Amino acid sequence: MGEKYKIGDIRNGFPVLPTDRRKKILLLSDDLRLFSGIATVSKNIVNGIIHQYSVVQLGAAIKHPDNNKIFNMNEATTKLTKVPDAQVSIYASQGYGNQNVLRHILHRERPDAILHFTDPRQWWWLYNMEHEIRQHIPIFYYNIWDCPPAPLYNRDFYRSCDLIMNISKQTHALVKKVLENNNEIDLNNDNVKFKDDTIYTAYVPHGIDKEQFFKMHKDHEKIEVAKREIFGDKEFDFVVFWNNRNIRRKMPIDVMLAFKQFVNELPKAKKDKVALIMHTTPRDKNGTDLYAIKDDLLHDVDNVFLHSKKVSVDQLNILYNIVDVTINIASNEGWGLSSTESLMAETMIINNTTGGLQDQCRFEDEKEEWFNPTPNYPSNHYGEYKKHGVWCEPVFPSSISCVGSIPTPYIYDERCSIEDVSKAMRKIYILTPEERDRRGKEGRKWVCSEEAKMSSQQMSESFMKYMNKMLDIWKPKKRFNIYNSNDIVKQVKI
Repeated sequence: MGEKYKIGDIRNGFPVLPTDRRKKILLLSDDLRLFSGIATVSKNIVNGIIHQYSVVQLGAAIKHPDNNKIFNMNEATTKLTKVPDAQVSIYASQGYGNQNVLRHILHRERPDAILHFTDPRQWWWLYNMEHEIRQHIPIFYYNIWDCPPAPLYNRDFYRSCDLIMNISKQTHALVKKVLENNNEIDLNNDNVKFKDDTIYTAYVPHGIDKEQFFKMHKDHEKIEVAKREIFGDKEFDFVVFWNNRNIRRKMPIDVMLAFKQFVNELPKAKKDKVALIMHTTPRDKNGTDLYAIKDDLLHDVDNVFLHSKKVSVDQLNILYNIVDVTINIASNEGWGLSSTESLMAETMIINNTTGGLQDQCRFEDEKEEWFNPTPNYPSNHYGEYKKHGVWCEPVFPSSISCVGSIPTPYIYDERCSIEDVSKAMRKIYILTPEERDRRGKEGRKWVCSEEAKMSSQQMSESFMKYMNKMLDIWKPKKRFNIYNSNDIVKQVKI
């Protein structure tokens, strides 16, 4: 990992500050020691900004094994990042905390800002006390929203923030639509002029650590060991990989049925030379019983491997290296970490054209530029733009329906057809291994580019850029707003 950084060294675009000059961020998200997508990205953010900030986390989990304990992560973070005197602590929380817990942490830690990252519906109590908080410190929000229509029911959440950093171009456009009658300024414009009482927004895509996910030599001993653990003595010419939670919106059954159709259309001699790995929990109350699907609906298809073993980052990178394509056809998806991890490991992807998945396809508009959604056209899910990066095979949803619940009254559910997904598998299958490697290499090159900025290093640089700007210009909210009651009476019609 190299020698430790020194004070003044440049790391992720910003100098390493002495501890007494590092502002303190209170991060509200899934405990960064855990394995959810939110936790993984939280860890990448913290490790990427720790030379500019000290970090305190309210680390949430539904059933937290360490509830009410405080963990000092300084030594472990310094060892991992090589940043001298890294300062990270975690307040473990059963569930998503409450106002009293937050007040205790604010009083004890005296942070300079709150950074919130996850669905706001889990944090109603936070936004109900935003005026109290913003008299002292700003609220930054790393925002995810999976699908149109613009969630107007989120307006009060968004208006409670000082800075909203959006993980996808679609999310960014939807937030602009929700805030179109408010003072909203896009920080992605470097020439922006700062104003009081303004909500600032920015596009900050998820980033993957390019030192953790990378291409390995195909004959590497670790790859051979992993193949034997999963496949035994079988050898395959083409392997499809699905790495997601076993929940309905991730569409695991459709992936299995698409693979079945793909296999059934192959010549008999080649059917046994293709495989599907599903890295997930095969039985999940939020999803289904994949063993039953395999036994009943795919009983005539061999080589479907349900891989439930928990793996380290190193082992996960190996999995991306033993497959030929990674697939994500979720019916709504804020980002889709498995697709970015796959591209960083130079492995091609099949993505549904929804949410943040479409960012990773790099659709081109009529100007041959990366498609930039707008508040009135936030998604390419109807397929207006077809040209895309060579590293992916996008699938356009064949069914777009609107679903809802009490907390989320409306959101599109964008589903691909099994036949279209099967065709996408075949398109990548007929490429030569050399061509798949070439395209995968182009994928890594692009996600690390200045255009995409999808490495964790670039994500961290964006976080520091925008949070530093906000901390420089932010002003506390007034405790009260004073109104002249005579003026109000004059406006009332009798």
